Amino acid sequence: MNKALIVILSTVALDAIGAGLIFPILPDLLVEVTGGGDIGLLYGLMLVVYAAMQFIFSPVLGALSDRFGRRPVLLLSLAGTLLDYLVMALSPLGWVLVVGRAMAGITSANMAVASAYITDITPADQRAQRFGLVGAVMSTGFIIGPVIGGVMGAWWLRSPFLAAALFNGLNLLVALFVLPESRKAAAGKFDLKEINPLRPLLWLWNFKPLLPMVIVSVVFGLVAAVPGTIWVLYGAARFGWDSVHMGLSFAVFGICGTLAQAFLVGPLSRRFGDLGTLMVGVAFDTLAYILMAFANQSWMGYAVAPLFALGGVAMPALQSLLTSRVSDEQQGQLQGVMASLMSLAGIVGPVLTTIVFFSTKDLWIGTIWIVGAGLYLLATPLFATVRTVKPVPA
Repeated sequence: MNKALIVILSTVALDAIGAGLIFPILPDLLVEVTGGGDIGLLYGLMLVVYAAMQFIFSPVLGALSDRFGRRPVLLLSLAGTLLDYLVMALSPLGWVLVVGRAMAGITSANMAVASAYITDITPADQRAQRFGLVGAVMSTGFIIGPVIGGVMGAWWLRSPFLAAALFNGLNLLVALFVLPESRKAAAGKFDLKEINPLRPLLWLWNFKPLLPMVIVSVVFGLVAAVPGTIWVLYGAARFGWDSVHMGLSFAVFGICGTLAQAFLVGPLSRRFGDLGTLMVGVAFDTLAYILMAFANQSWMGYAVAPLFALGGVAMPALQSLLTSRVSDEQQGQLQGVMASLMSLAGIVGPVLTTIVFFSTKDLWIGTIWIVGAGLYLLATPLFATVRTVKPVPA
């Protein structure tokens, strides 16, 4: 494993740990800054602002990394994230926290730049495996982060934000002194049109060969919102799980998913190709959703974990397929647009999931899982449109 890849994977892992640190204590922080008042509006506003900034700025950062190189954009976003955590740690004002979350939403778009960097340094036949490694280290970070955040938050409410700032500061220093540039800055005069967030979206709309796989990506994002949104509610209502079972189930699923992403994506891609791996993942995920719909005993909830993990191999394969369909000069733009669309799916998906779950749970509580499986089945005809498409030059 080369030095640049190690640094990028470390960046992704530390980002995930830093983000996960704040989840357990954010509600208590809002209670503190509001003096014990209603935190609903402030909490919702922070979530919406964060997601909206991700949606707007992911394409911008991706396009800028195509123009000026990956390294300066990545360093800038890491510095912004560091500043956000310091604001969250020190500010006594609610509106400042909202501004900080907006800044975090802008800088969190560095995942698009990190993905483009990995594409730059990875041969096409190894991209699925390396995107799988990205998924594995992100999963690990999101497991570790909340645990550290919960323990530190019990000691001092603001300490997880300082820890997150420390992680990001180390991340920034490593990237500054160790990370080489993977793509030279483009020649020519800079045009302000390049930072128009709608421009990459229009480019994508006009690139018809890419649209089927983009639609599949959005469907994946919507379907992934099902367990992410209702797992706690479903576990309590269907299996009678308490907080111990909830925590254990998250750990089991996280470990299974991490192992699958780290060790199965590469072999499956070499054996079946990216498209074959994608279809294998969709098949296992669909099966997992169907089984969850009919599961009625606690052990069954744990038993489907390996199937969900195998389903997770689909996304790295899909990312690899997408990168093979654009030129080297547009990888950042592609990753930015995809990050933007996935953040949009991350907003819409939980809303739709919640509506379907609460409107159908009294009729049959498993309905939401069947809806998720149905979305997969509706998307599968799009796989037939995949052809070897010559990348379109910039």
